[in-house]
Amino acid sequence: MPNADFKQRIEAVYQSESRAVLATLIRLLGDFDRAEEALHEAFRAALEKWPEQGLPENPRAWLVSAGRFRSIDQLRRQARFESFDPRTHDIAGDQPTPAEEDDPSVPDDRLRLIFTCCHPALAPDAQIALTLREVCGLTTEQIAQAFLTPVPTLAQRIVRSKGKIRDARIPYEVPAAEELTERLATVLRVIYLVFNEGYTASSGRELMRLDLASEAIRLGRLLVEMLPETEAIGLLALMLLHDSRRHARASPAGELIVLEEQDRSLWNRAQIEEGSALVRRALSTRRFGPYTLQAAIGAVHCRAARAGDTDWNEIVYLYDLLLRIEPTPIVELNRAVAVAMRDGPAAGLALVDELLGRGELAGYRLTHAARADLCRRLGRRVEARESYERALALTQSEPERQFLRRRLAELAAD
Repeated sequence: MPNADFKQRIEAVYQSESRAVLATLIRLLGDFDRAEEALHEAFRAALEKWPEQGLPENPRAWLVSAGRFRSIDQLRRQARFESFDPRTHDIAGDQPTPAEEDDPSVPDDRLRLIFTCCHPALAPDAQIALTLREVCGLTTEQIAQAFLTPVPTLAQRIVRSKGKIRDARIPYEVPAAEELTERLATVLRVIYLVFNEGYTASSGRELMRLDLASEAIRLGRLLVEMLPETEAIGLLALMLLHDSRRHARASPAGELIVLEEQDRSLWNRAQIEEGSALVRRALSTRRFGPYTLQAAIGAVHCRAARAGDTDWNEIVYLYDLLLRIEPTPIVELNRAVAVAMRDGPAAGLALVDELLGRGELAGYRLTHAARADLCRRLGRRVEARESYERALALTQSEPERQFLRRRLAELAAD
């Protein structure tokens, strides 16, 4: 039995290396389930052998070899009792080549795994679930809890996704250059969806799911390290800049604190500096897209020492650019809020009402929350109350609901 110290060291290796080892095993074994089983077998072998032999010089390569060999042994045992088709189970070559075990191959394996999990042939919700499970290492229970999905439903979604990858022979590879732009957009979208759910949980008692936000940032770093495309850099910058405010976004009691009321001394300056540097790097390419522009807006907010110092002229200008390349109602809503800060609440309210008049975002809680706030600032309390109540009816997050109730109580008191 390994002593407690060695168990901790092996646990540390698991935390740092298991996802990379799994990615390589998926490439070598060609099957998600076999690779996951091989991963567990490899760490079981480590628990048996490392206390006696000592920690190997290259734990990752050792685990890849151990997992692969144990999987091959299991297939051979099965072959004794059932019809064995070598075309189905590729066990040719007991010894992995040096390229299979060298560390430089691992980032490529992880990049292949990300693109496989985000293949457009899979449904969007399946892409998210599979990425969180296989790339980030979250449990099925954790993913189900984050997205309010029953565990059996989520488990079946993951199983079906793996089956589709296998049956449709979806290639385990980074797409060719001519496909990369479209496929990269899918990967970035999935990472951003994961981050958004972590940054502002769509429901539940907690405002944030910090584990999801951190996983998305880790995944973003990995993507930039392996594929430093402009929009990947922009997305990482955007997540870092938003996440820098995490400690100021809620009170000790868990109550939501809006941006203009946050204690900016609690913002993470190191993350702001890193995110701002990434924004400058992405903008310098002149091939930037919506993630980079959103990050640039976040950088303007972060460099203001006080809410009153915010350069709303620059923010509106950046939203104008963003609307040209991503003309969506959500961007229009965000721009309307910025216009309200620059030109006054009446100007912003006119834009929000125009959106609602077109029938867009009528079912979006933040549209009504924004309208309520603008009406409140204009002293139009009846309209503000109606909009707050509409936002409250559409909101499932308990901290957001508490904030809206507080605003309604303040209106009643006035």
